[in-house]
Amino acid sequence: MPADRDRFGGRPLRCGAIGVGRMGRHHARVYAQDEGCELVGVVDADAARAGEIADKHDTRAFADAAALIEAGVDAVSIAVPTVEHRTVAEQCLKAGVACLVEKPLAKDADEAEHLKRVAEQSGAVLMVGHIERFNPVMRAMQKATANGAEVVPRFIEVHRVSPMTFRSVDIGVVMDMMIHDLDVVLWLMGGKEPDEVIASGVNVITEHEDICNARLQWNLPRGKCVANITASRLALKTERVTRITGENAYIKIDYAAKKGTIIRRTANEIQMREVHEQLRQGVDLTDLNWMELVNIEPLEIDDAEPIVAEITAFLQAVRTNQPPQIDAEAGLANIRTAERIVRATRDFM
Repeated sequence: MPADRDRFGGRPLRCGAIGVGRMGRHHARVYAQDEGCELVGVVDADAARAGEIADKHDTRAFADAAALIEAGVDAVSIAVPTVEHRTVAEQCLKAGVACLVEKPLAKDADEAEHLKRVAEQSGAVLMVGHIERFNPVMRAMQKATANGAEVVPRFIEVHRVSPMTFRSVDIGVVMDMMIHDLDVVLWLMGGKEPDEVIASGVNVITEHEDICNARLQWNLPRGKCVANITASRLALKTERVTRITGENAYIKIDYAAKKGTIIRRTANEIQMREVHEQLRQGVDLTDLNWMELVNIEPLEIDDAEPIVAEITAFLQAVRTNQPPQIDAEAGLANIRTAERIVRATRDFM
């Protein structure tokens, strides 16, 4: 990045982490290890935990977000419970502090839209932590489909299931787990929200839906696309798999295994016309190896840690004051879609 585009003149960014539980502690670690940052301090409702993380990274534990802001920070990660996102993020944004808010942006669309307006009025960068966009498998897919090799999705199938951990039980599985995949699917759809939503859900352990299946449909100028998304926090094992069937390729992404496969049609038009004609004529093609008509290749996966890539992108936006990769509008669209799904499940619960 050119030095003249750095609003901070190359000095270390003063950063903080508000909420240092399961996710927030990793934000603190990344800031502490980044040579371009100074971890000013951390905040957590659990004072002992805040002290432990602060000691680990040789920084300070503050009583609340106001004290951290008073100490002077340029940017913070917010990883408090979802119901507290609006209060904490609004306080930081109004002080001109850039915010990376863990997903979802807020507990509902109204609060998310409010944060979007506050960020626009203050001019502070607001990014949403939908970390799957920075998963090495997703980056590999983006690389494989760049340079004119775009895949036009027609059908997307997603399974994100895991055993109950009793974390994030203040929200349902849609806002807790499925929102990851809604972000990816809406990104694949160019940010457009679905035209149709059909969903069913079941609450078993909590008062919210613990299992949900949603069918989303887009009616686009280039044709329809359907996404079938299943999320469960009551599974016997963890599975995070996405399959994308497009006009010119098929992609399978296994987030947990950090691997993926892309299958492209390689046969030329003449060859395909010959096959189609033979099929119409009833020719026996059992000896034809269909794999000769396609190219199967593994995605090239790097070993970069997703949260490091996410925070690097956030800090780049902060330094240049450019729109972040996952802005408030994307976070708002994800929540609006999630709310439509939750509403659709109520007829089945």
